[in-house]
Amino acid sequence: MTDITVRPMRAADAERVLAIYQAGLDGGNASFETAAPNWATFDAAKLAEHRFVAVDADDIVIGWIAVSPTSTRAVYAGVVEHSVYVDPAAQGRGVARLLLDALIASTEAAGIWTIQSGIFPENVASLALHDKAGFRTIGTRERVGRHHGRWRDVVLLERRSPAID
Repeated sequence: MTDITVRPMRAADAERVLAIYQAGLDGGNASFETAAPNWATFDAAKLAEHRFVAVDADDIVIGWIAVSPTSTRAVYAGVVEHSVYVDPAAQGRGVARLLLDALIASTEAAGIWTIQSGIFPENVASLALHDKAGFRTIGTRERVGRHHGRWRDVVLLERRSPAID
């Protein structure tokens, strides 16, 4: 993994970020979404200070992570929802863990006390990754939405920062 670096996401990364996003969506177990948004929509929805990319030795983006606020209410200012996507060709190399570690450090430094996510139960690799990174399962929302014509469950996860009281 010494050939992989994590750095802040830049607008110049947009094409690769959105291509990796679409590849994840095409896999069928990443999101209820079926098409990646355009860059303007993606950019507007994600908090700028908590977006990272993993790049290989040639500075090619091979994964990304970003957060969105869960609410506009002040009481939820320390709660975010994250997404992490890795290029299918780079999966199994620890890229998602590097990204998740960078995100945890970034959000804790900013006073964010909870990172949450919803993951399809079929996405076993993502569930295992999050468990190892200190996320806990809150519960399963059964048949919460339809995806490609069938009902899907979503496992709700959260990581509460031990550094923030």
